[in-house]
Amino acid sequence: MSKGTVVLAYSGGLDTSCILVWLKEQGYDVITFLANIGQDEDFKAAQKKAESLGAKKVFIEDLRSEFVEDFIWPTVQANAVYEDRYLLGTAVARPCIGRRQVEIARREGAQFVSHGATGKGNDQIRFELTCYALYPEVKIIAPWRIPEFYNRFRGRKDLMEYAQKHGIPVPVTPRAPWSMDANLMHIRWVGLVACFYVFQSHAPADLYQMTKNPEDSPNAPDVLEIEFRNGVPVKVTNEKEGKSKDSPLEIFSYLNEIGGNHGVGRIDIVENRFIGMKSRGIYETPGGTILLKAHLDIETFTMDKEVRRIKQGLGIKFSELVYNGFWYSPECDFVRHCIAKSQDNVEGKVQLSVFKGQVYILGRESPKSLYNEELVR
Repeated sequence: MSKGTVVLAYSGGLDTSCILVWLKEQGYDVITFLANIGQDEDFKAAQKKAESLGAKKVFIEDLRSEFVEDFIWPTVQANAVYEDRYLLGTAVARPCIGRRQVEIARREGAQFVSHGATGKGNDQIRFELTCYALYPEVKIIAPWRIPEFYNRFRGRKDLMEYAQKHGIPVPVTPRAPWSMDANLMHIRWVGLVACFYVFQSHAPADLYQMTKNPEDSPNAPDVLEIEFRNGVPVKVTNEKEGKSKDSPLEIFSYLNEIGGNHGVGRIDIVENRFIGMKSRGIYETPGGTILLKAHLDIETFTMDKEVRRIKQGLGIKFSELVYNGFWYSPECDFVRHCIAKSQDNVEGKVQLSVFKGQVYILGRESPKSLYNEELVR
């Protein structure tokens, strides 16, 4: 008899494919769920793979628009940056993915959800707090924290042997020394070899995928005008190309394109994980970096000084809550609403230049400007 139905957050990779088969071995009916949040993925191939491995159902959900509107835009309003540098591209994606995973679990009558996050990272917490907040009765199966699983699979070699034994397609190319997490907002690179953990070792030049090396970027800038309303972008115009974008997904995708072409948004940092260890991460966040610069400018132009001072503190708190996985907590909901209220008058246009890895503010205008020329003269 089946132990019940589990909805597995599935990537199509080696780990979650092995988890799918392992869950079936344990007696569960497995539904797989793969979220399209802007990563470069062969979704049809992933669907066929899950079906061939015995998934009861396969859900592939396009979440790109809601990812931008419901999750990225609030981080723009907040000027959300964790520990002064990280723009939260992975952290803000997890509550988006988890929300849909829970919706599927409820709709399908699944008693369990599962994920492939390890016991050493933040993602296990982000996924699980989301699931418990939105589906308190659900039971979570985290294989990488179950002794029977992690004692059986102590490394990639064990996973490969298991995959070959159970007919799971395995990679035919050598494993890259870097692990990548990609979505519409960014790419995160984490090392899988010892040299990555020697923090003075430089990342190889060919690592980056979302951004050009600034040295190889165009020798002429792209001049953009970004229009904001209630603290979120509603239109972006490229003066040189005469192009305009006005839907949230188009705006963010276009800013990624322009920023990536000019090498904007690269950082190599050491951060403090919620679980109590330091880790190194290399990030590419081109569109998010442009929006942070532009939003800071229009916000300062239109917001009362004391309101902004309070809001800055709320932005730091919001960033910590999101990083730690508390998107759906009462305190994060409260902070988010306070930040949204602070954006009532954040309206106007910012002109900027994107060039050789940098974003330069050129000018701004707003019907809600608090600048008084007569007082300044």
